[in-house]
Amino acid sequence: MQRDMALSFYRTAVGKKAVVAVTGIALALFLLVHMLGNLQLFSGPEALNGYARFLHSKPAIVGLVRIVLVVVLVVHVTATLQLFLQNRAARPQGYRMRRYEEVDASSSTMVVTGPLVLAFLAYHLLHFTFGSAHPSFQPGDVYHNVVAGFSNWWVSGTYILANLLLFLHLRHGLWSWFQTLGLAHPRYNHWRRWFAWALSLAIGIGNISMPVAVLAGWVR
Repeated sequence: MQRDMALSFYRTAVGKKAVVAVTGIALALFLLVHMLGNLQLFSGPEALNGYARFLHSKPAIVGLVRIVLVVVLVVHVTATLQLFLQNRAARPQGYRMRRYEEVDASSSTMVVTGPLVLAFLAYHLLHFTFGSAHPSFQPGDVYHNVVAGFSNWWVSGTYILANLLLFLHLRHGLWSWFQTLGLAHPRYNHWRRWFAWALSLAIGIGNISMPVAVLAGWVR
């Protein structure tokens, strides 16, 4: 009975928006934690490699987190795509054009930034996690891999551009997710906007600071 009710709710646009919101918030929180861990780069090779060794010493926990993240990401992407197709099919062409003119820049590019960020995620995994896209990858030496990778200007440029797109995606997403979950109120909307900007900026600036630091020679 409860399963049928959950499925019926998910089939609605509101249900899909709720799923996108919850999974999106979970992914944003992971991005924040992931970025904070990677900032060990500025403390030197011992700090970053020590952090990596600590994670590798907990294979069960890391494995479980990875499985959960994959499931959350798949659900987020699937629900977003289904919602996009459902909304597109339900709206007349003229209405869609009027709506397109009303939304802001980040909202109108969500359908673009999402796939691009997803493509970057695949590259990021091949580059720093598996090493198949990293010419000088050394297993276990995360500091070397990061510095060597970001020493290539086009690799750093790719990461910087991808994180600018991620910023746009997160900024609009965080703003919309609270509204979807019924947490929006005119009295507190400025706090909601501040939170969306603050978290998306923190993640974006934190991630971008690493390739910039390597290119500038501050980290070597």
